[in-house]
Amino acid sequence: MIESFKDVERQAAVSRTTGETDIQLAFAIDGTGVSEIESDVPFLNHMLDLFTRHGLFNLRVDAKGDVEIDDHHTVEDIGICLGQALREALGDKKGIRRYANVFVPMDEALAQVAIDISNRPHLEYRAEYPSATVGSFTTELVHEFLWKFALEARITLHVIVHYGHNTHHMIEAVFKALGRALDEATSIDPRVQGVPSTKGVL
Repeated sequence: MIESFKDVERQAAVSRTTGETDIQLAFAIDGTGVSEIESDVPFLNHMLDLFTRHGLFNLRVDAKGDVEIDDHHTVEDIGICLGQALREALGDKKGIRRYANVFVPMDEALAQVAIDISNRPHLEYRAEYPSATVGSFTTELVHEFLWKFALEARITLHVIVHYGHNTHHMIEAVFKALGRALDEATSIDPRVQGVPSTKGVL
């Protein structure tokens, strides 16, 4: 047992091995902001660390992929695994707040993330970056990660970068906002009886 996952409720571990990637991932909703992230995509490692710390989750990722081709498969499959782990860790979803809407500034940039833990996967993504890359990381992979995460977690996710002129800052604001919004949406509200839906299920 990883020390940061001991005695933590609402957690899950998933693995994914394909001809392109080999990923082991553990995620805890009720964490303390501890991350242990190893992949061959340094910029994504940095973003996942921010996501974890600002969401007060625990996250461990050990990912190897065919980055000699490009980062696409590794980024996509980490998004898949994180989404699957979130969905499993949420369990029956009883008592959760379900919704959240968070704005995060990062210097000149402002990002907004709205979440509905709906069991209806959807991504609305509005972002125009000044640069196509941050270091060796291709900015179009942010969409790929978010879409696969939302799809596998079965959440409705709206991401809007309102403005900014530094691409790193803009993406960093997105991941910080994602962590904080997910923390709020998954938190338990003692006033909620059962699941927060008139349908009776999520």
